[in-house]
This record gives sequence, C-alpha cells and structure tokens, in this order.
Amino acid sequence: MIKSKDVEFYKEEGYLLVKGVFNKQEVEEMKNGIDRIIHRAAKANKDVNAAWDGDYLPKEQLKRLVLKGFHNVHYHDSAFLKALAHPNMVSVLKQIIGPNVQLHHSKMLVKPPENGAAFPMHQDHPYFPHENHTMLAASVHLDDSTEENGCLRVIPKSHKEGAIEHIGRHYLNHKEYPISIGTPCPAEPGDVLFFNYLTIHGSDVNRSERNRRNVLFQYRDASDFPVEDTHFDWGMGLMVSGENPHFDKVTPKYKIV
Repeated sequence: MIKSKDVEFYKEEGYLLVKGVFNKQEVEEMKNGIDRIIHRAAKANKDVNAAWDGDYLPKEQLKRLVLKGFHNVHYHDSAFLKALAHPNMVSVLKQIIGPNVQLHHSKMLVKPPENGAAFPMHQDHPYFPHENHTMLAASVHLDDSTEENGCLRVIPKSHKEGAIEHIGRHYLNHKEYPISIGTPCPAEPGDVLFFNYLTIHGSDVNRSERNRRNVLFQYRDASDFPVEDTHFDWGMGLMVSGENPHFDKVTPKYKIV
C-alpha cells in the first residue's frame, strides 16, 4: 500500500494520508454499521451528544453543535472488526509501527450537516500516554471530507515537540493553537489518515449539508506499554499483526467485580 518514502514522510511529518485503503463495498458496510449503532443507541436511550465543551467557540454556538461518538465499535458491528485488521490496514501499520501491532481501541465520529461539532487542536497523548510513543490513530473516512464539512487538520512535525500541557487533559490553548493553523487533510471515502498520538490535530465545524463520518482505530507496538492507567477498553491488546513477545502481558490489568 505504501512505499519507503511514505514511511519516511510519516516519521518526519507525523502523519500520512493513504488513498483507497477500503473499497466502495467496504465503505458502505461501515456506513451501514454506523447507522445501525446510532439506531440501537437511540432505542437504548444511550444517544448522547459527544461535542467538546470549552472556550474555543462562543457558548451560544457550542450549544448548537452536535457530535455522535461511540467507543468500541468493533463490539457493536462486525464490519469494524473486519476493518481494523484489513490486509491493507495491516500492510501500512507493519511499515510505520513494526511487525507486532496491537489494537488499543476503536470509536466512531459523526459530524451531522450544518452543526457538526469542532474538535479543538490537541494531542491524543494525554488520554493514554505510553513509554515509546508508537501509538497512532488511523482515521477511516466514510464520506468526502473537505474543509467545508470539517476535515481533519494536522500540524506537521508537531510530534517532535513531545507531550504538551493541555487544558484539563482535553485540548490546547485555542489562542496559541487555533484550528485554522492546522494543515487541512481532505480525503475521499476509503482513504485513511494515519497520525502519531503526539501530532497536534483537530477539525472545524461541519458547515456543509453533508454528513462527515469517520471511524478511528488506535494502534501501538506490542512492546509499548502505558505509563498511566488513564484509559481502558475491552479488547485492548488485540493482535492485528505479528505476535506478542510478552507472554505475561497479553491483556490489560483489570478486575471483574
């Protein structure tokens, strides 16, 4: 799927857009999966607004914004279990992470038309810091993603700055890191944007008349361990490539009570 120059680009810039990882049929399966999840969530009275709060937008505007977001989508629909270990995904992951790749977690993000919420600029690192910083996000695009409907934006090379202090672990100071300074990463359905969890990223409001649906898979090297118990998901540590060299560390430390 990618060449050595692409791997070097990822290492240097902190992100990489890979075209056509999923075909049209696979994209439709995931879109249908998202629709079914939202429908079941509504029936179960679990349909919540996941829009970010804060002072990066006026309060009146924030109140009108909506974001549908649910974790662990591979437990909700088999389309996402197939997607997270898709041969094309694994091919890329092996080259930019290494031979032994684990899933950390999955989630879906839907920005509805005209009032889809923004993501202020941030690093993913504060949510689940790791020793070796191999953690990355693979954002799977299920719709055309443009500046108008709030495509992802990244700050190239920002992963080289290391961990930056965030406001309440959530986002960076919007005056120092406005969304507008990010490099837009427009994409088509089936494209995947890979970016390191230290890469500063965010996205603007969906001002279009179209949905912007993404599925996010977080991956890491099997030998890259968390330094804090800040994030836990069932299925964490699922091997999608290679083997786990650590026989006594194949599942997270947890207790069932």
